[in-house]
Amino acid sequence: MSSALDRLKNLTNKISSYETARKENLRLLEKLFDALEMDQKVDKFNDIFLFKAINLSGASLQKENLGEVKEGKYLQILAISYDREAAKKSKNISLGYYGRAENVDIDFKNMVVEFIIRYRFEKSFMTLEHYHGMIGTFGKKSE
Repeated sequence: MSSALDRLKNLTNKISSYETARKENLRLLEKLFDALEMDQKVDKFNDIFLFKAINLSGASLQKENLGEVKEGKYLQILAISYDREAAKKSKNISLGYYGRAENVDIDFKNMVVEFIIRYRFEKSFMTLEHYHGMIGTFGKKSE
């Protein structure tokens, strides 16, 4: 019985820590949204989650070389919108263009990279909630 209770406590702590991390992430993400002046392209902070995805050009997002500048490329935040009704379903929209990646201030470049990572962190929670809801429509049919 004790091990079941311990597993429950561990699970509760993990869920609580994820929720705390998510709230802090959203707070910092909104701060970065303001610092990067993204309100010039997106009316409200929450509207960034209407995009299918947000990508980065000009710097790496791979774990091994996170933030490493790609020489000769331009540092740019690109959002991907999706419209079922349009002839061309997806469209890239520039949310921020910052010039040649190697010429951008390192601290500013790091803010851009951090924004993308924090956006993806929150978007992954939203995706999880979305699919959890979809699975719920099947109920116990598969059992």
